[in-house]
Amino acid sequence: MNLQGVGIGRGLAIGPVLRMPDPLPEPTDSVRETAGDVEKVRVAGALAAAAADIRLRGQRAGGAAQDVLDAQAFMAEDPTLKDDVDTRIDGGKTAERAVFEAFAAFRDLLLSMGGYMGERATDLNDVSQRVVAHLQGVAAPGVPTPDYPFVLIARDLAPADTALLDLDKVLALVTSDGGPTSHTAILAREKSIVAVVGAPDALKLPDGEIVIVDATSGLVTAAPSDEQRAAAEAALVARANATVVPVGPGALADGTPVPLLANLGSADGALDAIAKGAEGVGLFRTEFLFLDSTTAPTVDEQQEKYTQLLAAFAGKKVVVRALDAGADKPLSFLNDEPEENPALGLRGLRALRANEPILRDQLTALANADAATSADLWVMAPMVSTVEETRYFTALAHELGLKTAGVMVEVPAAALLADRILKDADFASIGTNDLTQYTLAADRLLGSVASFQDPWHPAVLRLVGEVGRAGALLGKPVGICGEAAADPALAVVLVGLGATTLSMSPAALADVRAELALYTLEQAKEFAELALSANSAVEARAAVADAASTLTTTTLIESE
Repeated sequence: MNLQGVGIGRGLAIGPVLRMPDPLPEPTDSVRETAGDVEKVRVAGALAAAAADIRLRGQRAGGAAQDVLDAQAFMAEDPTLKDDVDTRIDGGKTAERAVFEAFAAFRDLLLSMGGYMGERATDLNDVSQRVVAHLQGVAAPGVPTPDYPFVLIARDLAPADTALLDLDKVLALVTSDGGPTSHTAILAREKSIVAVVGAPDALKLPDGEIVIVDATSGLVTAAPSDEQRAAAEAALVARANATVVPVGPGALADGTPVPLLANLGSADGALDAIAKGAEGVGLFRTEFLFLDSTTAPTVDEQQEKYTQLLAAFAGKKVVVRALDAGADKPLSFLNDEPEENPALGLRGLRALRANEPILRDQLTALANADAATSADLWVMAPMVSTVEETRYFTALAHELGLKTAGVMVEVPAAALLADRILKDADFASIGTNDLTQYTLAADRLLGSVASFQDPWHPAVLRLVGEVGRAGALLGKPVGICGEAAADPALAVVLVGLGATTLSMSPAALADVRAELALYTLEQAKEFAELALSANSAVEARAAVADAASTLTTTTLIESE
């Protein structure tokens, strides 16, 4: 049996299946026998204990995982949630049942919002389970710990579990839910875990079944034949013996430069990104300064953080995204009005325009930090869809002293108008995560539509090509900062479509650098045409893989 999902990275693994244990059963809705005040004290202690445990896991994991887990700990400490739990206890619920119901209600609210907040729903389930486990005096469900290496199968993994996987035991990770932009995928990529996500039938695999997990193809082969197993083992040996491409500037085989940049969520990841070969920053997300605040941070507070980042990349390019928030990332000081469909609502630049003082403060802080450092600062607006929005943002950025102002291309409208938008913008950066979601009308968090959430789809690639052509015609840089850039084979195709820089998780830099070095610009363009000529993401990926394999075979024959 073969299962198809979305592969993360280029890894390969062989081993026996072991499934995640079932979650704790739903607490019974029984009559409370203890006093309400006693139950409230129990809940307060359990919430504090869960938050402390999650933070400890984050400290042990470090990096992006710590940022994710810190955000989870804040969930356990959310006073609104605690008030909801207490209200339910006053209504006669037990502590366990009140926690279960309050967290479930909040989870459903986040799922209805979609976007960034929808991504937090799985995290909230995990926090709820940990709090209930503390109340019941039992261990929270987690990753099994056998004394042999195994392939972990799960519906999805909570960040607290993914962050602390024992990489000596977990050979690979396969999930039935999620997509390439889920926390599971992002953390798996950061930790270089062989992973395939969004494989719908993964939970049907029985414990002990031997599987081959091929992240390059996104294929999980169950009960492989002797020939398949031998081929996979030979590929593992070849990969282990492969020459490591030295850290250096990204470039194609013909010397065409393709700068490889890092996606960062805070300045804390700067040193790690540089160590992994990042030539700068292609996407710095500024939301970390805003999301846990009840008021907008001051110019001075922001300037301090931006200066820290820019100082780490002295003389290098740093692309900062203005606050990408709004209805799907509700902030009380920005926009917390409920919307029927927040993914299509007042978000990104739309929300910032409605609250221009916040945007002005952020751009002023960035300009001040730029003046105090030697980095090459570029600033871009999120969720731009019109020429008029482009003119508004770039004019304001230039007015406030920023030299280079551009836009993110995340909606089809911006891609289709790229030739006009780039007349006013200094550059464009394509966010493939949202561009794929909006092009294919598929929520990137839903496992049921994970097969649609694939940036290899020819419709998505055609839009990327539109932006690439406009950039080349007008002499404007076009970057890729979505997760698509971290797929080595797709990275080559994106360059063939006109991308001039690629930005990704630092852990993906080595594989992408090695892949680019195999092909010339002309070959990259040929691969791009093959992908565009396909009828589906699966066909596009297969066509490029076949062409690359043929090219490799021909090169080997000619070299003999």
